[in-house]
Amino acid sequence: MSDLRTNVDQLNQMILEGNILPAFEKFYADDVVMQDNDYPARVGKDVNRQYEEAFVNGLTEFRGAKILNTIISDDVSAVEWWMDYTHKDYGTRTYRQLSVQRWKNGKIVEEKFYYNN
Repeated sequence: MSDLRTNVDQLNQMILEGNILPAFEKFYADDVVMQDNDYPARVGKDVNRQYEEAFVNGLTEFRGAKILNTIISDDVSAVEWWMDYTHKDYGTRTYRQLSVQRWKNGKIVEEKFYYNN
């Protein structure tokens, strides 16, 4: 579990430093499945990379992010985030988000985001 803690901490630090796309390349499996709330799941690293790139490239102002809580168990991590930014498609957003990640062989194979929108 210490390896998982190390990976989660590295991933979160990269995100906090604004290195979202390099973090995605390093920590996400080729067959990753990602989902926001009850929207349809996105399957595969290529599809999810396009989604991540669109998010990052659409940011017009990033005012901050904080990790509020992190829970780590057997191959599962849950991170509660606070985020504050402006995005060209989503407008001004200040909210809390829970990211639940399932890990396998040092990579995220499944991630679901929970937030109010």
